[in-house]
Amino acid sequence: MLTITSINKRYRLHKPFVSNDSDILNYPTHTRYTGLIPEPAIVNFFTGRIWSRRHTPFSQEKIDTYINRGYFETTPAVITEPKLTCRRCLNEQPYKFVSFPCAKCQKICHYCRHCITMGRMCSCDELILWKGTKTRKSKSPVQFAWTGNLTSHQQKAADELAQSIAQNRNHLLEAVCGAGKTEILFAAIYELLKIGKRVCVATPRTDVVLELYPRFQQVFQKITIHALYGGAENNAEFAQLVLATTHQLYRFENAFDVMIVDEADAFPYTYDEALQRAVMKAKKADAPIAFVTATPSNKLLLQQRKENWGYSFIARRFHGYPLPVPRFQSLWNYEKAFQKNKIPLKLKAWFEQRLRQNEPFLIFFPTIELMEQATPVFQKIESTIESVHSEDPNRKEKVLQLRNEHRKGLLTTTILERGITIKNVQVAVVGAENPVFTSSALIQISGRVGRNVQYPTGDIVFFHHGITIEMDRARNKILEMNRYE
Repeated sequence: MLTITSINKRYRLHKPFVSNDSDILNYPTHTRYTGLIPEPAIVNFFTGRIWSRRHTPFSQEKIDTYINRGYFETTPAVITEPKLTCRRCLNEQPYKFVSFPCAKCQKICHYCRHCITMGRMCSCDELILWKGTKTRKSKSPVQFAWTGNLTSHQQKAADELAQSIAQNRNHLLEAVCGAGKTEILFAAIYELLKIGKRVCVATPRTDVVLELYPRFQQVFQKITIHALYGGAENNAEFAQLVLATTHQLYRFENAFDVMIVDEADAFPYTYDEALQRAVMKAKKADAPIAFVTATPSNKLLLQQRKENWGYSFIARRFHGYPLPVPRFQSLWNYEKAFQKNKIPLKLKAWFEQRLRQNEPFLIFFPTIELMEQATPVFQKIESTIESVHSEDPNRKEKVLQLRNEHRKGLLTTTILERGITIKNVQVAVVGAENPVFTSSALIQISGRVGRNVQYPTGDIVFFHHGITIEMDRARNKILEMNRYE
């Protein structure tokens, strides 16, 4: 298992990164009597972070002064010996590095392609880690403003999770879509915040962060909460609770007392070992991880059993109603229909029924290209319809408009398969036979329907050009969950 100690040894850092809280007497000898008292803003921002030396919210002169006084540890962004290693994402695969003649250092330099979306860092660039005193627990009590009640199934899972965390033991929470997983986390997180622990809720999807952030703000008041995702603004305050995409964890090291990975089966986390390493690097060495998902992979289930993690299982939604079961509906030659600027008749009938009954809807497409072909055809009938995908900068606003009933519906790729709750939403999948729609993706998509206690039922239809094994698996799994009491 990757630990902070192994990172220090493996990558030959100048001095080990201090993991426990310390005071001024713990500073290196040559920094004790410099007369430079760390500014709270500096301490708050850099505690638990690994950051670019040249790109911080503070002046370069100030950062250089702190480095010279020994408050920061510096390390090359890309280590070249004994082999190429990205210090930020810990990638060691040679084909993911690019070598080039660097104008800055006048040498052959290297950068990592794997985490380039976080900003290009070369072997002549430096990362900094704070090694002075850490931000201490806030003296203000955490206000817990959730007034709901857990069901007996939820309470049992919450107790089991709390017990695992108290034992520094990893935990897997498997619960169907709509079981109230977030509410189960509230109590555990509250107990951790009360005793000054720093908690991270990480997820592979930006949409999940955007969905969770206002809910956590409402529940946990008078504390700083960060929501970190691509394009989010940097906040220099220290956050005791961090909601982040797993990519953002590249910028943390030895930071969190407890790590919660929500939607732990979601792409790209399950397929990207660097993101899994980022989770390990961001937490403290002995910090437990809680994995939360409705559709755990076989690998995750095997790891849970092999390593004897704690385990909780909930097969019922919080409101007690069964999961909506998808129905299969053939839709032959749907691609040709859209190429002719027509909506296939069965899909059109479904769509127009949603409009007549004033029901919000999501229609999932297997590719962006097909979705963009279809969008103007739907807009001829209903002008408020829009499409969203992973690169859409206005995705957040469009989803909010649907939630606030300013749009009738959205066309979407699998980007909205999870992390979104719309009251009374009806769902259709176009091209459910496409390989992009795995059984877990189809289960998650089906899980968008019937989440609200006022609207616990709804329609989920898989329009297809031939039934696949993945479609059968998804429906059979949902039927299996509905048989549990």
